[in-house]
Amino acid sequence: MERVNEFELPYRGGDRGVKYLIRGPRLDWGVILMRPGDRLAAHYHAQVEETFYVVRGRGVIKCEGVSHALIAGDAYRMEPGDDHEIECGPDEELKLVFIKTPYLPDDKVDL
Repeated sequence: MERVNEFELPYRGGDRGVKYLIRGPRLDWGVILMRPGDRLAAHYHAQVEETFYVVRGRGVIKCEGVSHALIAGDAYRMEPGDDHEIECGPDEELKLVFIKTPYLPDDKVDL
């Protein structure tokens, strides 16, 4: 068994950004906190599928060039190879949970 607590771990960007809670051996998962105007740059994963769950806030996820609204309660799953990017809405923070499987930490391809 492994225990983690979100509030005991730092965001990669200081007060926001990506925060990994579990890294391997079979999956990655964590949270992303975005402030108004923040953007997660376009990328894809060659072999990894990635799922996002919106905890709070609003934003837009663009997958394969098509924009979709993000609202609390939504879940979106990306197949390997699906290029995607996320933008926080203008009025409030956006918090998401992400899950990536299988665990291949070097699988991300930036666009």
